[in-house]
Amino acid sequence: MQTSLDTAVTGPLAGLKVLELGQLIAGPFAGKTLADFGAEVIKVESPGAGDPLRKWRLLKDGTSVWWQVQSRNKRSVALDLKAPEAQDIVRQLAGEADVLIENFRPGAMEGWGLGPDALQALNPRLIMLRISGYGQTGPYRDRPGFGVVAEAMSGLRHLTAEPGRVPVRVGVSIGDTLAALHGVIGILLALQHRTRTGQGQVIDVALYEAVFNCMESLLPEYSAFGAVREPAGSALPGIAPSNAYRCSDGGYALIAGNGDSIFRRLMALIGRPDLAADPGLADNAGRVARVAEIDGVIGEWAASRTVAEALAALDQASVPAGRIYTVADIATDPHYQARGMIDEVRMDDGSRLAVPGIVPKLSLTPGGHRRNAPVLGQDTDEVLRGIGLTPAQIAALRERGIVAGDGEAA
Repeated sequence: MQTSLDTAVTGPLAGLKVLELGQLIAGPFAGKTLADFGAEVIKVESPGAGDPLRKWRLLKDGTSVWWQVQSRNKRSVALDLKAPEAQDIVRQLAGEADVLIENFRPGAMEGWGLGPDALQALNPRLIMLRISGYGQTGPYRDRPGFGVVAEAMSGLRHLTAEPGRVPVRVGVSIGDTLAALHGVIGILLALQHRTRTGQGQVIDVALYEAVFNCMESLLPEYSAFGAVREPAGSALPGIAPSNAYRCSDGGYALIAGNGDSIFRRLMALIGRPDLAADPGLADNAGRVARVAEIDGVIGEWAASRTVAEALAALDQASVPAGRIYTVADIATDPHYQARGMIDEVRMDDGSRLAVPGIVPKLSLTPGGHRRNAPVLGQDTDEVLRGIGLTPAQIAALRERGIVAGDGEAA
C-alpha cells in the first residue's frame, strides 16, 4: 500500500462529489483532473483485478507507476457492477453525487439500470459525463472504440508521417486525454448551468470528436478548395518556416520563424539579409511558395552548429526555437522544476517516485496532490458505511464477492 498524504482538501472544487465508474484512460483522466482541484472522487472498480491500468506498462511492487498519476487524490471502492446489490449501491452513491463519470460502451449503463433516466430520476441535479468511442447516438455508437481508432477517424493519424511513408501514431493516448479534457470542460459548463437552474444534464463526449475538434483548418480547407491535407513530416504545411533542422551533433533544432518580423531576424542571424529584405518573402504566403528554398538555407546554417550552439544563437536573436526533449531531459530541466511540474510520491518502502505536477496553475485556488493513488478497494468499507450499510451487511456482500475492501484482491 502506498502512503496517503491525507492533507486537507482544498481547491476550487472542494465539496464537489464525483462518482467515477470508468476505467483505463479517458474517464479516469477526467476524474483525476477534477480530483486535483479538490473534488471528492470515489472510483468504482471491479473486485479482483480492478482497473486494468493498474497492470499497464512498467510495474513497481506489482502496480503500474502510471497508476500513481491517473488515480491520485481518489478513493477506491471495489464493486461488481453486474450484481444487483452493487447496482443498488451505485444508485445510492449517485443520489448523493454532483457528477458521475463513465466510459463504458453505450448501453452498458442502461443494461445495469444505471442510465441517465434512472439516475436523474433519483437525483435531478446529477451531471453525467459519458465518454465513448463514437458517442451515444449515430450509426457507429455500438462499435468498440479506443483512442487510437478515434485518432485515425478524426484525420490526425493521416497527418502523422513523413510524405510517402506509413502514418504513425502519436506516442501517447492523445485521443483519450483530449476526450477527458473536453469532458471536464463539459462538467464545468454544466455546473454553471446547474447553479442557475438546479438542473443536471448529460455530457456526451466521443473520442473521435474530441480529436476532430483540434484539427484546425482541415475541414474548411477541404470545403472551400477541395484540399486534402497530406502528411508533411516535421514541417507545418502552409506556415513557413517551421521545421526541424539537423545539427552537426546529430540532434535537431526546432525553429519557428514564421512570424514576419521573426523571419527577418532569423535571416539576419543566419547571414541572409537579402532574404530578410526580399519583398516576396515579407508575408507568410510568399514564404510558403518558397518554403523549400528557405528550409534549405536554414538547414545549411544549422548543419554547421551543434544543437546547443544553434539554440543559443536563436535565443539571442529572439527566434522561437527548441530541442527535442527525452524524459531524461524533462526530469532534470530547471524550468520544469521551477514551475512545479516534477512532483514526488513517497512510497511505503521509502522510495520516491516522480510524477507530473498539477495543470493548470491557478493563482488563488491551486490544485494539489493530497492523497496517493489507492490500492484496490482501500475505501470500500468507509464509503459503504457512509451510505448506511452496517458492518454485517458489508461482510455479507464481501463473502459473495460483490464487494472487496481494505485493499483485498477479491
